[in-house]
Amino acid sequence: MSKHGRILVAMSGGVDSSVAAVMLHEQGYEVIGLTMKTWDYATSGGSSKETGCCSLDSINDARTLAVNYGFPHYILDIRDEFGDFVIDNFVDEYLAGRTPNPCVLCNTHIKWEALLKRANKLDCEFIATGHYANIRKQDSGRYVISKGKDENKDQSYVLWGVSQENLSRTKFPLGSFAKADIRQMALDMGQEELAKKSESYEICFVPDNDYRAFLKHKVEDLEDRVAGGNFVNSQGMIIGQHKGYPFYTIGQRKGLGVAFGEPMFVTQILPESNTVVLGRADELERKEAMVRNINLVKYENIYEPMDNVITKIRYKDAGMLSTIVQEKDQMRVVFDHNVSAIAPGQSAVFYEGNDLLGGGFLV
Repeated sequence: MSKHGRILVAMSGGVDSSVAAVMLHEQGYEVIGLTMKTWDYATSGGSSKETGCCSLDSINDARTLAVNYGFPHYILDIRDEFGDFVIDNFVDEYLAGRTPNPCVLCNTHIKWEALLKRANKLDCEFIATGHYANIRKQDSGRYVISKGKDENKDQSYVLWGVSQENLSRTKFPLGSFAKADIRQMALDMGQEELAKKSESYEICFVPDNDYRAFLKHKVEDLEDRVAGGNFVNSQGMIIGQHKGYPFYTIGQRKGLGVAFGEPMFVTQILPESNTVVLGRADELERKEAMVRNINLVKYENIYEPMDNVITKIRYKDAGMLSTIVQEKDQMRVVFDHNVSAIAPGQSAVFYEGNDLLGGGFLV
């Protein structure tokens, strides 16, 4: 019998999840490794060379590590669920003129649900992932996510959608470590190749980071359907033509294909008329934002306006001091100072100090 019980560990084959699995194994948990295959290149239209968390090499790396340490390893094919939900949403959001957040949707609706469903079948009390974040239970009974020790690697931003029920069975072994510590642990384990594995900052099903090519592959005749729309300025005057509204994002400056004599940025996308609005940098700035699909983590509700909240509007954003006000099923965010390039569809995530208050999608 293990000292701490049975735990199902999500193993991508990368250094983080591999070290997390070994760490838990050495702490006395009965570890079971699980690698989820979420996509493949044949259906995604990527390059012919598979890389990243779903490649055959990564699956084999995860399995080899499990065998070496003497714990079971399984592969779970969730391509259908992933494709139907995450990839379809990704395409739909761009066609609606928004910028999607697929990692949040995957964590919230696919990975955690798939892990817990399999954990139940394998009689695992807990699940674990290699995310750089921390989790604790408050006196109120609610589970709180807080930032990982390594500010450069903190992944709490993509975890705001995970439910309380799912958090109650989740462990993040890497939360109190820096990335350099984890690489050193891999070296100490004799896993030199693993320690040197490069980081992946791409969307897993768009491995060449070319979302435009991905959209063209997924949506038949998309280029022909959206070509020839107008660039307009903030006064509505036509100042050029573009290649189609789904191929632009809020805040984009490069790749517009037209010279304007001064830096111009995408400030608004109007899918109904296939129009892209351009403006100067100051025209991107906003003082307020509305956020939908709210999931609160630290508190069950925030009935009164709450100030001194740090709101992040993108993953690598440092965050801005703000006041948040819950308005029915949405949250109004009033920033202390103007913020630039608020992109509908991206996540707005709220923090009280290092604690994750919750988050939602920008309207």
